[in-house]
Amino acid sequence: METLALFFFFLFFSFTQPVLCADVCTPASCDSVQGPRIRFPFRLIGRQPEHCGYPGFHLFCNNQSQTILRLPLSGEFVVDYIDYTRQTILIDNPDDCDPKRILNFSLSRTPFGGTYTRKITFLNCSSDWTEYMSYDLFPFFCLSGENYVVMAMASYSSAQQIPPSCRMISNVSVPTQAQNYVSQYQSSRQIRVDFQLTWNEPGCRSCEANGGICGFKDNTVLEVGCSKPPNHGLPRSAKYGIIIGVGIPGLLCLIVLACFAFGRIRALSHRRLNISELPTITISQQPVVRAAGLDGPTIASYPKTVLGESRRLPKSSDSTCSICLSDYEPKETLRSIPECNHYFHANCIDEWLKLNGTCPVCRNSPESSIGTPCSSMSSSYSLSSSDHH
Repeated sequence: METLALFFFFLFFSFTQPVLCADVCTPASCDSVQGPRIRFPFRLIGRQPEHCGYPGFHLFCNNQSQTILRLPLSGEFVVDYIDYTRQTILIDNPDDCDPKRILNFSLSRTPFGGTYTRKITFLNCSSDWTEYMSYDLFPFFCLSGENYVVMAMASYSSAQQIPPSCRMISNVSVPTQAQNYVSQYQSSRQIRVDFQLTWNEPGCRSCEANGGICGFKDNTVLEVGCSKPPNHGLPRSAKYGIIIGVGIPGLLCLIVLACFAFGRIRALSHRRLNISELPTITISQQPVVRAAGLDGPTIASYPKTVLGESRRLPKSSDSTCSICLSDYEPKETLRSIPECNHYFHANCIDEWLKLNGTCPVCRNSPESSIGTPCSSMSSSYSLSSSDHH
């Protein structure tokens, strides 16, 4: 009973660990092929319960199956990638004019910060922008007008590199990747920025690095816990419970069987020892003497008797031939073996004695037996005469 109770205790403990809330949050995505997998601390609105996401980490899907992050002061951005272990998210501008988003970009009132920050200086220059080709400037026609061109340059450039006909609009710090890249657009150089953001709270780096799943411990407080991912097998504690619950009774059974087997072996050993102490009795067997068949004259010398109506013989028990097992009938000829005076049908005993030189009843050999021979003629005469009288 104690072992059974211990087994159920381990099972209960293994299935009732309060690590995360009862409702399991299944990862979701807007595009199952290319879209990022959304899980805690992010939540996909309309596809995951509210407790599956941390405040400020809500995403949604647009009509193009893109995953969208809405920043309160900067608008909507497309989520390209999420690294849950490093706690970084990569977003980009869904519109064509990146500089417009850069000028208005702000992470205020959000849980995010910039992984890498680059400062960009925006300039307002005259419309003849070809004279600025020798400068390290990038034109943005989406911000330009008929009489001016908006250009940008890296803020680490010295003030002497600003053309005289340009004036500075603003300096902007942009959380970008380690390096920006330049692409050809309408035969002009355009700067395109991918924003790389990071977050510190909730801190799930160590949990994710160890293969765990981060989430709320319950639905009432914003306390985050870590749980091992579910697998197809039983939890480790449940396996330990099964091993203990089944292993201890099995071990006890093995011990009992071993004791029983040892007792049986010990009893057999004592029994064999007692038998070995008994005196040895030697039984000598006398050799069996098998006599060979008799010859014809010897067989013919044995007395014959013609049985009368009374069927009386010297031995009242001799009423059946021991060879053919048939009862004697009147007028049948019998032959007896003189040494033992046993009677048989004459034909039966003649065939027998040709093969075996012993009496079929007593197994005595007529030649080796010592007995009083009977007279053939007198026996035959007496039995026959008595029947006639």
